[in-house]
Amino acid sequence: MNTLFRNKAFLIVTGSDLLQNLAIWIRNMAILYYVMDRTQGSPIAVSLITVLEYAPIFVFSIIGGALADRWNPKRTMILGDILSALSIVMIIGVLSSGYWQILYVATFVSSIVSQFSQPSSLKIVRRNVKGEHLQSAIAITQSGQSLFLILGPIVGTFIYTAMGIQASMYALLILFLISALLLTFLPKDATQREKNTSLLADIKEGWQYVARSRSLKMLSLVFICIGLSAGLISPLGIFLITERLGLEATSLQFLSGASGIGLLIGGGIAAAVSGKLNQTLTLIVGVLCLAVATMGEVLSSWFWLTLVISFLSSISLAFINVIISTYLVTRIDEHLIGRVNGTITPLFIGSMLLGSSMAGVLMNSTSIYIVYAISVTVMMLGIVPAMRIQFHNHQTASASQLNLNSEISSSQT
Repeated sequence: MNTLFRNKAFLIVTGSDLLQNLAIWIRNMAILYYVMDRTQGSPIAVSLITVLEYAPIFVFSIIGGALADRWNPKRTMILGDILSALSIVMIIGVLSSGYWQILYVATFVSSIVSQFSQPSSLKIVRRNVKGEHLQSAIAITQSGQSLFLILGPIVGTFIYTAMGIQASMYALLILFLISALLLTFLPKDATQREKNTSLLADIKEGWQYVARSRSLKMLSLVFICIGLSAGLISPLGIFLITERLGLEATSLQFLSGASGIGLLIGGGIAAAVSGKLNQTLTLIVGVLCLAVATMGEVLSSWFWLTLVISFLSSISLAFINVIISTYLVTRIDEHLIGRVNGTITPLFIGSMLLGSSMAGVLMNSTSIYIVYAISVTVMMLGIVPAMRIQFHNHQTASASQLNLNSEISSSQT
């Protein structure tokens, strides 16, 4: 662990990720509250926020993953933060004219940029962190994201309620610029591509890599189930607060805070014990516990019970995240990380987008209970492909050099 905290590249990438996570949460809370105010709490309008957030991810992640493998990761991440900052400058200028719908552009641009920055961040970590420290690095990153799941909604709510939408946008601008400045201190990356192929050929190579691996195909099915399940309930969290519990919309920050604490603690526990557990069984139990807790959230009529259930569900989610992330980072060829990410991510985002687009309509025509029940059913279906993923527990340096080639070869015989 001490070795990681002396790793300059890891510290810089982690710091940049934390700044971006805080910015994203300020953005999410500000836009959510502002749209709720403008539309008098329309479920369809709130669902549209999620749709517009994830639609560009679905479209651009395929190209973004391939380009991330071709481009210099340091320059890609810096350029992404600069473009995000420029989009905020434009939004600040237009907001004063009264066209509040321009806020959707902030989500749109940020979502596009993340499809280039995220795989670039993974590549830098993979190149600069030794194999035996990768699982700890992933857990630390997970914990950092969880920390801002706690702080982000609180900070975002405070800035919006105290100073308004303009101040929220200025906060985003400052955070993106600081992140870009921090990334300039990354070590120079001298790695060169060994071949010069077309973008389309690179994308096809990523598809073929996933198609030849049974475990990656099963993982893709798990992602589809979890994505559709999450999409169905993601836009409805605020109605869990306002309608089910009868509280003010700003109480959503406490629910997010409970989730963040659960992810923070769960990530730490997962980092310590997941390598000693049966990975397949842990993933299945994690999905099962998450499904039960999700149904418990909507059935609860007490605020504190809802917070406890949310906390427990996030511990389950932390285990799922750490296990899957470690699997992807350690068992995929480093030069293919972006393309594999760009192949699997659209499946998750597409299914989540489908769920989010139906959430508001389903809630209007049925009830929040029915939507949550459908979400849980879909999530449970993900257990079937999860049982067929081949996990291997490795704690040595050679783990980072393992890839799916042997599995691909065996599947062709």
